[in-house]
Amino acid sequence: MKAYHELLKYILEEGVEKMDRTGTGTKSVFGYQMRFNLQDGFPLLTTKKVAFRWLAEELLWFIKGETNIRPLVQKGISIWNEWPFQYWLEKNGQNREFPKYTAAWKEKMNEFIEKIAADESFAKTWGELGPVYGKQWRNFGGVDQLSQVIEDIRMNPDSRRLIVSAWNPVDIPGMVKSGLPPCHTLFQFYVAEGKLSCQLYQRSADVFLGVPFNIASYALLTHLIAHVTQLTPGNFIHTFGDAHIYMNHFDQVKEQLSRTPGTLPKILLNEEIKNIYDFKYADIHLNGYFPQSAIKGEVSV
Repeated sequence: MKAYHELLKYILEEGVEKMDRTGTGTKSVFGYQMRFNLQDGFPLLTTKKVAFRWLAEELLWFIKGETNIRPLVQKGISIWNEWPFQYWLEKNGQNREFPKYTAAWKEKMNEFIEKIAADESFAKTWGELGPVYGKQWRNFGGVDQLSQVIEDIRMNPDSRRLIVSAWNPVDIPGMVKSGLPPCHTLFQFYVAEGKLSCQLYQRSADVFLGVPFNIASYALLTHLIAHVTQLTPGNFIHTFGDAHIYMNHFDQVKEQLSRTPGTLPKILLNEEIKNIYDFKYADIHLNGYFPQSAIKGEVSV
C-alpha cells in the first residue's frame, strides 16, 4: 500500500488548509489518482488494522439496495451511526444539550443505537438514511444500475458505458439524514484480456479514516463482479476530487507513516455463488491479513 502512504505524504507536504462543513478544518489537495493491481494482492492496509468485516458487510448492504442502518447496527457495525443520530438530536431539539463528541453525546448515541437495534418502528423512522448509495445503485429513477452493468459486462464487455452513478441531483436534498451526499459518486468498469478493472471517482475523501475503507470496498466489489461474470480481477483505479486530512488526524497520520507496509492479503470467494445478490459475508474469505495495530481517530460529522 505504498500508493496510499504517498498520498498521505503528498497532502501533508502540498495540501492547503481549508475549513469544511464539519468545522474541524483540513489539509486538502484537489485531483489525485492511485492505481492498484489486484493480482498483486488485496489492497487492505497493513500499517493499521482495518475492519474488513465491517466494510464487506457495508458493501453487501449497498448491493442489496439497503438504506436503513438497522441491519448493520444489529451486526455491531457502527459506520453510519453518527449521522442519523445527529439528525435525530436536531429534530428533537437536543443538539445543544448534547454537543458533538462530548461524553454525554457519546452516551446518548449509544442509547439511540440500542433503540435502533431493538425497536423496528423507531428504526424505520430514525434509522433511515434517505436515498443514499444502495438506493441509487439499485433504483436510480427506476433503473437497477448494478444489475444492468453486470449484464452489460457479460453481453457487451467492450462498452464504454459500464457506469454506475450514486450522484442523483434530484435526490440530494433527501440525503440530509445521512449528513452528506454521496462521496464516492461514480464508478466505471473496463474489460480487457479477460480482466475486469474498475475506476472510482470520489468527490470528497477523508483520507485517514474513510479512504482505506473505500479502496478495499471497491476492490472487493471488483472481485465480486469479476467472479459472477467469469473474469479475472484487473486494476482498481481510485481518482479523487477533494482529498483531505482532517486537522485532528495529523498525529495519527504521522504515526502511520512511521510504519512499514507488510505483505498484502488475498481474497477467496465461494465458487458456488453465481449471482452477486447471493453473496453473504461467510462466502468471502480474507487470507493472510496480518496488520499492525489500529490507529483511532474521531469521525467529523
